[in-house]
Amino acid sequence: MTVLVTGGAGYIGSHMVLELLDAGEKVVVLDNLSTGFRWAVPAEVPFVQGDFGDEDLITETLARYGVTAIAHFAAKIVVPESVADPLGYYLNNTAKARSLIERAIEGGVQHFIFSSTAAVYGDPESNPVTEDESLKPVSPYGRSKLMVEWMLQDAAKAHGLRYAVLRYFNVAGADPKGRAGQSTANATHLIKVAVQAALGHRPGMEVFGTDYPTRDGSCLRDYIQVSDLAAAHMDALRYLRGGGDSITCNCGYARGYSVLEVIDVVKKVSGVDFPVTISGRRAGDPAAIVAGNDRIRAVLGWTPKYDDLDVIVRQALLWEQHLQKQRTAAASNA
Repeated sequence: MTVLVTGGAGYIGSHMVLELLDAGEKVVVLDNLSTGFRWAVPAEVPFVQGDFGDEDLITETLARYGVTAIAHFAAKIVVPESVADPLGYYLNNTAKARSLIERAIEGGVQHFIFSSTAAVYGDPESNPVTEDESLKPVSPYGRSKLMVEWMLQDAAKAHGLRYAVLRYFNVAGADPKGRAGQSTANATHLIKVAVQAALGHRPGMEVFGTDYPTRDGSCLRDYIQVSDLAAAHMDALRYLRGGGDSITCNCGYARGYSVLEVIDVVKKVSGVDFPVTISGRRAGDPAAIVAGNDRIRAVLGWTPKYDDLDVIVRQALLWEQHLQKQRTAAASNA
């Protein structure tokens, strides 16, 4: 039994690969390296460079490695970019996912774990938001992911595929053993940006809107540590293998922090008071969204280990310092 991890050279996918390896699983990674890194995939893991929308490549990979489960991470994920380029997001996140699902069914894949997003909820009426909340995405990114959820529901009914949809909230931090982290230089994740500002890799950072109906006017989000998120995927895989029905779960800690609060924690942990500029709101940003996580705890037995914002920020800071050493070493050897 082999698990195919699409996007396994990227941020979250690389942590899933580590989780699978730590559990003794057989893994193969497919990634086009548009935002991922070949070095992020352990040497012992078979690596296929290519696009998950390449149907022939998917068919060949499934057969060659005896794939019985897919963990699908490959996607475009930047909300403002999706507003500017909606058709690009619908092509990459939705149309190509349809091809992947079809080839998975034809190839006899039994279980499909899908990386969805809290963006499917849009601007929820109440928080914490449960999986039964009405789905009203406000960005093409959120809509592109919701369409895949619908496809999985319909494909499961027609073909017997069993799936787990995991709706992420804001992912942050790095592998506690220092093996992986958020490595994309121009990533838009708040904690990544703030840590880069603290280390002087950016001149400062922007806060987009301080007039939201939240406790300090900045957006409120639920931040989940990336290894805890990977563990949730592993729990989902075990659940499906154990005969569990298809399921949709939120992945978050049921606690929210505002943008300004996160920046304060980064300043405290780093010991650096970096410049912060207040700008206007961005299109597609809800005021507040916090995960209700009763279902994932009760049904999948998920128990997070790193629910501490100071710990998450410290992991991100250490990983950013590691990347700087890596760049410096590469430059000196050039």
